[in-house]
Amino acid sequence: MTKHLYTAIKAALEAGKDILEIYQSEDFGVQFKGDSSPLTKADVASHSKIVSFLEKTNIPILSEEGNVIPYEERKKWKKLWIVDPIDGTKEFIKRNGEFTINIALIENQVPVLGVVFVPALGDLYFSTQEKGAFKITFSKTEKINIETLINSAVKLPLEREDKTFTVVASRSHMSLETEAYILDMKIKHGNVHLISKGSSLKLCMVAEGKADCYPRFAPTMEWDTAAGQAICEHAGFQVLDWQSKKNMLYNRKELLNNWFLVQ
Repeated sequence: MTKHLYTAIKAALEAGKDILEIYQSEDFGVQFKGDSSPLTKADVASHSKIVSFLEKTNIPILSEEGNVIPYEERKKWKKLWIVDPIDGTKEFIKRNGEFTINIALIENQVPVLGVVFVPALGDLYFSTQEKGAFKITFSKTEKINIETLINSAVKLPLEREDKTFTVVASRSHMSLETEAYILDMKIKHGNVHLISKGSSLKLCMVAEGKADCYPRFAPTMEWDTAAGQAICEHAGFQVLDWQSKKNMLYNRKELLNNWFLVQ
């Protein structure tokens, strides 16, 4: 597992360099996919860089920017990587820094390893079933040794001084159902602190201990959540399918997630 963790972290860090080069340029090369979601040159470059590392593991890869793989083929996979080369492309285009690289290793539909990297901020979250979940923040200009990075990271969750019940919700996809849930939390807990964030940072904020829950009552795909779910679960939290009330599983026939609640 350590070897796969090294590989996933290395892939994320190197893809982050390519993303930042485009992020700091004048032309993102924005296009729109069939579902009207944006695609930039950075998404494509990140996908290519990540695949160049992960394909050496001989484990199949399911990426948002990869080829569509029929379920008849995928269902044979007991182990696979699930990748979102840039989660939060809208945040990338807005230049607010709240976009991530998500890499998860799935075994028998369960996330067993997760890496979430925030290139613009230098925040790296990673986890394994065996070791738990961790975070480290580093300067984007410093030379990185992955072993030192792993050994220097702090274990999640962290202690939070302000005990006000805190809900983290989507910056770009707030729904009426989410607003109703937050209202319920205000009735239940009194004062509620609301934080709006983009991308898988919302899952990471629960894992980190900065938020008590993350309700997502709007569409997401498996690559949006797999890495963040690994980090949450390995930090001691749950990512519950809103319909089944059980932990979300992956490499399903339908890659569109149901609503879910992280707590």
